[in-house]
Amino acid sequence: MNAMEKQWAWWKQDQWTKTYTAAPEEIDPDRYVTITYYVEPNPEVSLMEAGMHIAAEGSIGTWTAVKTAEPLRLAGKVFKMEGKNGGGFIHIAYPLDLFDWESGLSHILSIIAGNVFGLAAFKNVRLVDFHLPKEVVQLFSGPKFGVDGVRAIVGTTKEKRPHLGTIIKPKVGQNPQETAKVAYEAAMGGVDFIKDDETLTNQKFCPLEDRLTNVMEALDKVEEETGRKTLYALNVTADYDKMLKYVDSALAQGANCIMVDFLCTGLSALRSLAEDPSIKVPIHVHRCMHAAMTRNRQHGIHMLVLAKLVRLAGGDQLHAGTAAGKMEKPGKIEELKTIYNSLRSDWYNLKPTMPVASGGVHPALVPFNIETLGTDLVINAGGGIHGHPWGTRAGARAMKQAIEATMKNIPLEIYAGDHPELKEAVSYWGEHFLTGE
Repeated sequence: MNAMEKQWAWWKQDQWTKTYTAAPEEIDPDRYVTITYYVEPNPEVSLMEAGMHIAAEGSIGTWTAVKTAEPLRLAGKVFKMEGKNGGGFIHIAYPLDLFDWESGLSHILSIIAGNVFGLAAFKNVRLVDFHLPKEVVQLFSGPKFGVDGVRAIVGTTKEKRPHLGTIIKPKVGQNPQETAKVAYEAAMGGVDFIKDDETLTNQKFCPLEDRLTNVMEALDKVEEETGRKTLYALNVTADYDKMLKYVDSALAQGANCIMVDFLCTGLSALRSLAEDPSIKVPIHVHRCMHAAMTRNRQHGIHMLVLAKLVRLAGGDQLHAGTAAGKMEKPGKIEELKTIYNSLRSDWYNLKPTMPVASGGVHPALVPFNIETLGTDLVINAGGGIHGHPWGTRAGARAMKQAIEATMKNIPLEIYAGDHPELKEAVSYWGEHFLTGE
């Protein structure tokens, strides 16, 4: 018997089954963290054995028998399976005592994500979802503002319409004065929210402090002229110490929102900002780099998991995908709805996070996004505003008119009859864009 055969023989012993499995009724949801994985095991490994591999790797096990004592009370347990040996869903429960809760999200990920993606027993494994007991969720402060708090700042508490957002375009290259001019035109056109691109921080052509000063002066002018407040999410993404300096500088100069690329900075950095009492502005969270983990439907981490982690960490807004736009869809529309609902649903003490639909959105796509995703969201358009044939201000008006038409349940082609900006936008981008296909 070679080494590999000895390993599989060890795994097939009854003692391993007793250690790493449990009946569903044995798992008290108040005493365990439960995780769902999609697994495609190698042919020589059954779905149950694959589950035991994950349970062992995340808790007390290793690949062979050891002579040291095993704390069996800390073992992960496979308690439910759906599928067949070629691939299926495995549900695993980890006891609460296995976790160092003071170490927060970093430690949670070391267990539920950890080494499982590299195990030789699998062709593919995907972390699909997780559930935390109430006492664990209550260890986290979550969003400081959430949906209602952001609405209160912008002044849409009674309207309950989607917020209209934009990204400064082109992505990078403009100086602070040019950036402020774009922001002014967009805000005058009716946007509620403006953000930096995820790649713009403190480059020489557009220094962060100068950019913030110029943009906020422009938005103050808009408020004087229209009475409307516009949020500007300044991108402070950087290595931790530098990020804190950016935040301090931004707040001192009157920033009313900050933006973080959370996968670039880490969840712990996001959480530290959200729980800092001196930071009294919303945190807009960009998900750049997420598709490296979420795009493969057989392997990696589902966007639902990342969304829940961001809400725990305290993100007030999060890019969560579009029902129609340029970006790859997470799968079925129902999956996207699940992600959006997870951000806005009741979760013990946590305020809801406001989802952001962004990426290739223009006026003709607004109805489908609202009808699919609801109204507690930001509809974010970059090219769909700045690419309007009549310019940024007209582009913002066209997007706002599309939102108005949808909220009034009026077809765009009818509403466009006496709204020329919308009519031009729909004509320009074409009817074949109506579902983003």
